[in-house]
Amino acid sequence: MRKFLTLFAVILSVHFSFAQKPPAGMQGVQRPKLVVGIVIDQMRWDYLYRYNDLFKPNGGFKRLLNEGFTCENTFIPYTPTVTAAGHTCVYTGSVPAVHGIVGNNWYDNMLKKGVYCTDDDSVQTVGSTTNAGKMSPKNMFTTTIGDELKLATNFKSKVVGVAIKDRGAILPAGHAANAAYWYDYKTGDFITSTYYMNDLPAWVKAFNSRKLVDSFYKLNWNLYLPENVYTKYCTADDKPYENKPLGKITSTFPYDLTKFAGKEYGRIASTPYGNSLTAEMAIAAVKAENLGNNGTTDMLTVSFSSPDYIGHAFGPNSWEQLDDYVRLDETLGRFFTYLDATVGKGQYTVFLTADHAVAHVPNFSIENKLPGGAFNDTKVLSDMNTALKEQFGYDKLALDFVNYLVVFNNKIIDSAKLDKEAIHKAAVSILLQQKEIAQAFEIGEVMETPLTAKQREMISNGYFPARCGEVQFILKPGYVEGNGNGTSHGLWNPYDSHIPLLWYGWGIKHGKTNRETYMTDIAATISAMLHVQMPSGCIGHVIEEVMK
Repeated sequence: MRKFLTLFAVILSVHFSFAQKPPAGMQGVQRPKLVVGIVIDQMRWDYLYRYNDLFKPNGGFKRLLNEGFTCENTFIPYTPTVTAAGHTCVYTGSVPAVHGIVGNNWYDNMLKKGVYCTDDDSVQTVGSTTNAGKMSPKNMFTTTIGDELKLATNFKSKVVGVAIKDRGAILPAGHAANAAYWYDYKTGDFITSTYYMNDLPAWVKAFNSRKLVDSFYKLNWNLYLPENVYTKYCTADDKPYENKPLGKITSTFPYDLTKFAGKEYGRIASTPYGNSLTAEMAIAAVKAENLGNNGTTDMLTVSFSSPDYIGHAFGPNSWEQLDDYVRLDETLGRFFTYLDATVGKGQYTVFLTADHAVAHVPNFSIENKLPGGAFNDTKVLSDMNTALKEQFGYDKLALDFVNYLVVFNNKIIDSAKLDKEAIHKAAVSILLQQKEIAQAFEIGEVMETPLTAKQREMISNGYFPARCGEVQFILKPGYVEGNGNGTSHGLWNPYDSHIPLLWYGWGIKHGKTNRETYMTDIAATISAMLHVQMPSGCIGHVIEEVMK
């Protein structure tokens, strides 16, 4: 009996000694020193493999593919698939129906005016005398990963956003960010707003004083690879359906950029040097802010805007976009090498994705007997207003097409006591007569309209009543708004919504998954890795496969 009691006492003491030890995570939550979120503005998933043989072994894309984890079937779960909504979704894990960023621009039904996604008249520009800094994240209703990280560390973590586009810097960085810096196209400098600070830090002033944009202009834009490579991967360099963002004379190589030095600073965005400039600014931020070496986890959000400018002008099959991506690959490789040296290899976590993909140039599709073409939205809107005037007696009852929704002039409709439902039905009838339109309906009838489950969900996820029109239309596959030259994005189709999602570094295992994942899952996964609360509007799920 005594032996039994002794043995029982030993077992009991062992049990309590283990039971009283805190869980492993409570002994010190394990986190990377730095989280780097990278968004490529306008990247189709297939670029990873279409250009794979051209990417360098030490470049960014092959490092991510060969050492990290790739989610091969990642989709955007809403429409419209555009820049502001995409950047917001990545970092909030939410959709426009919740976070409120329904597009780059929208018509505010409460304010009765058009609104740009990051407009904020209550703040001032910091870093130049232009109005390019009157921006903030106030139009975004939810928190971001960075916001939740700061809350979890009692605001000790630093969060910094960098991009050429204001929306690419501001929305990812979040509400509580230490800073967001974007490019002033008129001055060639990175700026911010009084939302974040009253004066630029000394390091940003020093960076701007280098006027790197002029140094890049002096390099001109010549072919990076042998000419026969471009003929193998792309259509001909000289195509009439390419736009001319670098001057009215030509859309073919080589491009003389020296003529822009000292004046036309906005042109840099339509060249691969916009990516180089962004990377240099990101490196300067890491160095000056000591990101990853502040004793707690920091976050850097970087958006590379130039692929979007180049893609819109020249299209996915152009020499320019191929050249842009092989250069971006090298730029990312150098950036990761810098982080290895300063933060430590294996000490930082990277995710890379896109805010949206892109359709083929409509006239390219026609040239190659592919479905699709141009949808002349300006003419259709004009014809709609003519028809509505004949039927209801008032002009301009349809104000605009915004994000594939018809915005109506409700001020006139209400004051004249017109039949709003009849006007909506008339607009739907007009839209359905257009050969480029697959479906049109009053948004309130989305659940009753014959649509695929995916279309219905994406449209519902993108709808926020105060910032959206009342009649939705869907273009047939391959159709793009415009005149057929250059291209765009914004629809539910895979060419706009299928994006890359790559993970690398601390806490990430090597591998891939082919199961369907979503842009909203990024924030959920990072939150789980960091042991912080998900952003306040997050609807995503943790991608458990990526984590060690």
